[in-house]
Amino acid sequence: MISAQVKQQKAFTLIEVLISVGLLGIIITALFSTVAMMRDSNAHLYTYLQKSKKITKATKVLYMDIMSSDGNISIKKDDFTRLCMQESRNSLYALSLAKVCWVVLKKENTLVRIEGNNYALPTRFEDRVEVNPVMKHVELFDVYHQKDKILVFLKQKGEKPITFMVQGVTRPIVKKAKPKKPNKKSPNPTTPVPNRTNPTNQPPNPNRPQTPIPPPTQQEV
Repeated sequence: MISAQVKQQKAFTLIEVLISVGLLGIIITALFSTVAMMRDSNAHLYTYLQKSKKITKATKVLYMDIMSSDGNISIKKDDFTRLCMQESRNSLYALSLAKVCWVVLKKENTLVRIEGNNYALPTRFEDRVEVNPVMKHVELFDVYHQKDKILVFLKQKGEKPITFMVQGVTRPIVKKAKPKKPNKKSPNPTTPVPNRTNPTNQPPNPNRPQTPIPPPTQQEV
């Protein structure tokens, strides 16, 4: 009786087991590849967000530097534009007024922000300035200033160009010195003092007879 039941039970053959293991291996490989793709996608997304956040922050700092300046802005155009604000209230190092310059260095075309006081470009060793790299591989950095508007173009290699405009930046008015008015009370040294003997102040003529001067009367005395 027992032997008859054992004969009736069915089992997987070796071929069926091998096929199942093969299918399971294919499914596991597909799952691992999907997880790897999701991990890479998340890493790329995180890198993009970090770079975008950094570019947005740099653009905001540049905007605030221009907006907080006194209007005394110098723009020098070479391979890249050199932008300097003589006095800006937007300081990253707690300065009341700071001179801020945005310059593209030749090394890897790196855009840097220079902040300090009383310095000139190129900076010297004794200048107390702070240099902050903003972005590398800059292809375009151009600035235009017209009336109270400043237009900025910025492009990094492999990225979309960034353009923004700052309005309300007026140039400082240079007051002209008023001419000094002459003092009316002080006598003019060029005016000749009339002479009693020669009222016209003309040189005497030797051929002309001299008119005797009458003696002063009693009333004049």
